[in-house]
Amino acid sequence: MKTTGPTNPSLLGLISELKKQSIEKKIPLWKRIATDLERPTRDRRIVNLSRIDRYAKENETVVVPGKVLAGGDLNQKLTIAAFKFSGAAKDKIQKSGSKIVQISELLKEDPKGKKIRIIG
Repeated sequence: MKTTGPTNPSLLGLISELKKQSIEKKIPLWKRIATDLERPTRDRRIVNLSRIDRYAKENETVVVPGKVLAGGDLNQKLTIAAFKFSGAAKDKIQKSGSKIVQISELLKEDPKGKKIRIIG
């Protein structure tokens, strides 16, 4: 049986960095995100902005271990981290006053992973 999973070198580097931080700092959040990113592309999370808006609270940090799509509207200011964003989703996020962050940047900004919500 052929093994499936990511072959993208930048994604593999991100996964190993997340696992390393999880072990060193004993923070299970990063291991959970790494495990979700290790899945094959067809099994990875795809989340619309409407879902993020529904489950997140104002000024919260949200992580999507997969891709963010532009379905729906974003009516609050959030910090959204994901592996990928669609072009239309980036536009809508910026118009709402929210902030787009890569997961690797979030790992550096908040290594303890406090007050971060995984949506997907």
